[in-house]
Amino acid sequence: MNEPPREIPIFTLEGVKDAEITTHYITTEDKLGLSMLRFRRGTAPPADVVLLLHGLTTSTDMFIMPEHVNLVSYLLDRGYEVWSFDWRGSLRHSYDLFPGRFNLDEIALYDHPAAVAHLRREVGPGPRLHVICHCVGSITFMMSLFAGLIEGVSSVVSNSVSLTPYIPRWSEIKLTLAPFFMNWILRFPNLNPRWGYLPGPGIPQGKPLSKIIDLLHPECDVPACHMISFMWGDGHPAAYEHDNLAPVTHLRLGDLFGAININYYLHIREMARLHRAVKMHPDDPQWDRLPNDYLAGAAKVTVPILFITGDHNNVFMNSNVVMYETLRKLQQPEDRNALHILPGYGHQDPFMGKNVQVDVFPHLVAWIEQHRTAGTQGRAA
Repeated sequence: MNEPPREIPIFTLEGVKDAEITTHYITTEDKLGLSMLRFRRGTAPPADVVLLLHGLTTSTDMFIMPEHVNLVSYLLDRGYEVWSFDWRGSLRHSYDLFPGRFNLDEIALYDHPAAVAHLRREVGPGPRLHVICHCVGSITFMMSLFAGLIEGVSSVVSNSVSLTPYIPRWSEIKLTLAPFFMNWILRFPNLNPRWGYLPGPGIPQGKPLSKIIDLLHPECDVPACHMISFMWGDGHPAAYEHDNLAPVTHLRLGDLFGAININYYLHIREMARLHRAVKMHPDDPQWDRLPNDYLAGAAKVTVPILFITGDHNNVFMNSNVVMYETLRKLQQPEDRNALHILPGYGHQDPFMGKNVQVDVFPHLVAWIEQHRTAGTQGRAA
């Protein structure tokens, strides 16, 4: 199949109107260049700032989609200043296009702390900071937070998964076999949802696999959609419910999801095996600043967290339900967190769905509003 004509420009900012948008560049301790987008209206110092963290292989673009009321616009309309961080797993950076040894510990240790530090330098110590994080962006931010690397957060919203990952049986099989097969047999540098659109001459690398996967997914005729289901979860489709997406969103999934560095799967596989966020290389002194078990210090974490998940989550299943229940036990007698199940939603559509401004966003803002008067919170009591 040829790639459909592009109706919405790639990396467009057209979804956010009447806002000052600036790009901020940061350099991590391990010498990667990353970026943040700042969205604000007016020049008065903000009382509350919201930091958005995308999932692995997506980007800020999932929060600024012009085909529906997007999260950045929704927050701006309610008086918040918004920052969105494109960490090393972002589609807007090139790091996942090449073979590499990145794992989730590097994101937790180097990316999120650097982003929060830069944000604080720009907005000052006064504004309350609220974080909305998704997928691997949620896992790794929570790793940073529970490791004591981030302070000054007033509230968190975590979508789909955090520190207790559970995945479907088919995903377990794929995670067992795919990294070796892709790295050592096929020698692919990554997995890419755009393989089905690669032009000639000849047979481009990855396109035959994409064609095989197309045969296993008769539910639609969008190759990028099929590859996303192969890359993440178990289902037809796996990462969202088709009915929740606008038609133009479905057609441009190859612009919204990027390639994945296969090494990330190795760390996710280990966490999913243990149902717990753990350090990838516990005996390597490079990671001494991180705990071997990220839940070890959970009793000291005082930041209130809203855990959300779709009831059709075919990527990380009931992971956030388990995390909520786990913290209820570990943080006794405190009960500062909350859980909200989104009926009819999956893993990704709580942010990319056509009706999210009605079905999802009010719950996120209600949680932030509940903690706007709480002042800045730290990690430890």
